[in-house]
Amino acid sequence: MTFISLGGISQTRPSELGIPFGVLPTGQLNSITDVKGLIVGHFTKNEGEHIRTGVTAILPHGGNLFQEKVPAAIFVGNGFGKLAGVTQVQELGNIESPIILTNTLSVAAGIEGVVNYSLSQPGNEQIQSVNAVVGETNDGYLNDIRGMHITSDEVIEAIQNAKSGPIEEGNVGAGTGTVCFGWKGGIGSSSRKLPESLGGYTVGVLVQTNFGGNLQIAGVPVGEKLGKYPFKDALEKSDGSCMIIVATDAPVLERNLERMAQRAMMGLAKTGGIASNGSGDYVIAFSTAEGLRIPHSVPAQLLQKAEFLGNDDMTSLFLAVIEATEEAIINSLFAAETMVGKDGRKVEALPKEKVLDWVKKGNH
Repeated sequence: MTFISLGGISQTRPSELGIPFGVLPTGQLNSITDVKGLIVGHFTKNEGEHIRTGVTAILPHGGNLFQEKVPAAIFVGNGFGKLAGVTQVQELGNIESPIILTNTLSVAAGIEGVVNYSLSQPGNEQIQSVNAVVGETNDGYLNDIRGMHITSDEVIEAIQNAKSGPIEEGNVGAGTGTVCFGWKGGIGSSSRKLPESLGGYTVGVLVQTNFGGNLQIAGVPVGEKLGKYPFKDALEKSDGSCMIIVATDAPVLERNLERMAQRAMMGLAKTGGIASNGSGDYVIAFSTAEGLRIPHSVPAQLLQKAEFLGNDDMTSLFLAVIEATEEAIINSLFAAETMVGKDGRKVEALPKEKVLDWVKKGNH
């Protein structure tokens, strides 16, 4: 059995325990950081009896993102949420800042942190506009969300903590206080590596899970077996949100990145998520391909040149997104641990032994 040791925490991934997630091979780390150059940072705020929240920062590359923007797209699965920066990404087709995930009432702190970070970077001394991309889910069941405990400096700390390599999952960063399918949710990640015959590209996904529905794992109706699903006990338990970040090193422009983002919702659906009325389900997709970087300043009338994949080459990337999204969501549940938070509320971790037994029986 393989363990990933992260800061003293050993996490066993469900795929390593015999749960299948599709047909494509994973990247080396089975993480969004398998996409070369991409870095991820967390800031976790777990203090006292009532503060259970944090920040997760995703940087498409470690350079100056404002000066070297990346092609990007956003797809809205269900729009009951507060995603800052969405219209400029949709209009211009690029991202120029770190992507921040946090809680609903800390979006303003996220924007301030990204702006302050961007203004302070060498080369940005003259800029007067930054499109900060900040997504959220509502962790108010376990966290004193009204206290707005995240500061802009803590957002910058998450950015500065960003690194490549294995990333921590579960009760960390923006996933610290989240709830998924009635169990403890959190941060999850996964990746897929296409064979060389299909380009050899990597697709990585990171999720912040805080949503509901009828949990299914590898086709097994786990939610029904555990007695936690919508319309059984409380309808509102199906509400919530899921932020999904899709990254690839494939040379894909914004139109086809949006098509990739759409497929992430299929991965969410495979886990039993239903994008309910009260759910903010957003997918942010981008390409790290160096040949597609977009310089902030170019001479007037200079024609832009780039090599990128056409429509006929997208199908394998679509499949990679679906599989990696599904696995990332389940990874978040397997990594999360039972938490007690605001007002003594307790959210249990998914009972993994029961789930593994059912899934293994369902696949034989």
